[in-house]
Amino acid sequence: MPSVDTVEGLRVVIYSNDHRPAHVHVIGNGCEVVFKLNCPEGPPELRENYGFAAAKLSKINTALTSRVVVLCAEWRRIHGLQ
Repeated sequence: MPSVDTVEGLRVVIYSNDHRPAHVHVIGNGCEVVFKLNCPEGPPELRENYGFAAAKLSKINTALTSRVVVLCAEWRRIHGLQ
């Protein structure tokens, strides 16, 4: 599982064998959240949350929003869509 970035000290992961639509998993501190990227320009949208508090989710969302174009490009690269 390739980590493509870090946010708030957490790993941002795109699985190579994962399904569409483009999305990222943010993992750490015993929690995981999944954000749909809404490529090519976002904004990211919360899909699933397993344990993160609302304040942390907001910080993660803000960070992903600022990087959504790069994350979409990584999704395409990892899935051979470029």
